[in-house]
Order: sequence, then structure tokens, then C-alpha cells
Amino acid sequence: MINKNFKLLSLVILVFIFLVAILKSDDYIAAFSQESSGYGTWLEGKSLPTPRTEVTAASLDDLVYVMGGFTNDGRITSTVEVYNTTNNRWNANSSPLPVPLHHTSSSVYDGKIYVIGGYTGDWNPSNLLFIYDPKINNWTIGPSMPTARGSPVSSFVGDVLYVIGGDKHDQSLSTVEAYNTINGTWTSLSPMPTARHHAASGVVDGNIYVIGGRIATSLVNVDVVERYNPILDKWDSDLSPMPSKRSGIAATTVNGLIYVLGGEQNQGTFNRNEVYNSTNNVWTEETPMPTARHGLGIANIEDKIYVIGGGPHPGLTVTGKNEVYFVN
Repeated sequence: MINKNFKLLSLVILVFIFLVAILKSDDYIAAFSQESSGYGTWLEGKSLPTPRTEVTAASLDDLVYVMGGFTNDGRITSTVEVYNTTNNRWNANSSPLPVPLHHTSSSVYDGKIYVIGGYTGDWNPSNLLFIYDPKINNWTIGPSMPTARGSPVSSFVGDVLYVIGGDKHDQSLSTVEAYNTINGTWTSLSPMPTARHHAASGVVDGNIYVIGGRIATSLVNVDVVERYNPILDKWDSDLSPMPSKRSGIAATTVNGLIYVLGGEQNQGTFNRNEVYNSTNNVWTEETPMPTARHGLGIANIEDKIYVIGGGPHPGLTVTGKNEVYFVN
């Protein structure tokens, strides 16, 4: 009996040593010592090489692209850095954005990344559409959006890119414009009921959900959730509000659930991880991010959510944090 227990103990020790070696290896993600309370678990990936805030992020295959934003010296950047989620490595060899941008939005369609809106120069709202083809590592310029704006949200439904809300010269917008990738034209659609910017969005069952954001320049945050039906060109506002009022947030959809993370207010930044179930119109709060921040980039690959960069404090602050949420 003693010999059997000794063998079992030896096996446990060997497994522990093996796991520690893996987690310390640069090829793997090191775990946070944080309990998940029955929800998902946060792990830490290799830091973003160029710490930035007010970035946008998108995923293609096993890669996460982090684009644009502000660097720690307050400069706008066109930098594009690519995180390989399979080996925990960064690649800075991707072609930069055609122009430096911050507070822009991105969506993926047919193996390409579409970057729309944002600000250039001295907070000049942009109507430019840039399309990245990773096969040839090249950006092309698409037809300009009718309304220049920063801090919009964008989502693809089918072949159409919908760009919603945003800000133009300190004016919150309710504008909805759609780019048809088949015929290359823009169309103006029914405006969003609540004009706002710095919001987040997710797509479930062909409907676009716009969540949170702010309605003024002085961080007047809202908890509003509104749903857009592209087929009917119709909005529905009778939805449960987000548990917290947040702006400067990011969201992604995993298994039909919309995860909304981060944000800021005048008093500080958020580490909240609130999840919306559109089927029953119910919010739940899951394991918070280890690092509170706003202006973060977010992308998911299957059931892993990658939250990268952002500002740990309100205003122009930066981080290279790369935190990964393993959805339970």
C-alpha cells in the first residue's frame, strides 16, 4: 500500500514539474493565478511588441491582427502587428495601414480584413475604406464611405459591411451605411435610435447588436442595447440594458453569445466581462479581465478571446497586454 501511494505521489510530482516547464516556456501562454468561479479562465500571452491604445483587431485563421492606434508618445501609428496564436509569437512584417489611424473599426469577410473610419491627423474623421489581403500582404483602397466618422462599429452580415454610429467633430452619430462587396456601392439605411460612439457590436443570427458607448465628449456613458435587422432595415430598442454603463469597449461573438469587455469612465477604466445572450435577452457577468483598460483590440478564434493593447487609465495611456480568455 505504501509503495502504491509512493508511486502515485511520484507521478503527481512529475506531472506538476512538466506543467511548470510548459508554462515557463516562451512557446506557451503563462497562466494567471486567478479563479474563474465556474466561468472561463484568463491566460497571458506574449505582449504586443508596440504598446498602443485605441487600436482595432481582427482574426484570420490562427492569426490576430492589431492595427493602428496611439503609441506611448501620443503619435498616431499605421503599425500592423500579427499574433500567431499557435506558437505565441508576434510578427511585425505585415504591411502597415496606408495611413495612420486611431479609433477605427475592422471586420473580416472572405479571407480579407476591412478597416473603416477612424481619425487621421488632428482628430480628422475618416471615410476611408482599406482592404487587406493576407495572401499578398497588401492593402487596397475601397470606395469611400459617404459619412466620415471616428469610433464607429462595423459588422458583416453576408456580403454587406454595415457601419453604424460614430463621432464627427464632437457630434454623436446615428448614421447607418452599408457597403455591398458584390457591386461596390454604399447605401444609407435607417438610423440607429440612439446616436452614440465608442460602442461595441456583435452579430447573432444575422442581427447586429450595438451595445453601450457614449453620447457626448465628456464620457457620458450609456448601457443601451439596440438590435438591427438588415433584412427589414429595422431597429429594436426593447432589449435588456448592459449591466454597466461603459464606453471605449470591445466585443466579440462566441457560440452565439456576445462578450463585452473593458471600457472607461471619468473615474477610471473597467475590467468587466459581461456576456449577452440574445436568445433569452439576459446578461451575465463572467470572470473579469486581469487588466482593466479601454481602447482595446479584441478578436476570437473558436472559443478563445484575445484582448490586446488599450489604455489602463482614462485618456492617452498605453499597454502591450495580451490577455486570452478561454471560454468555459
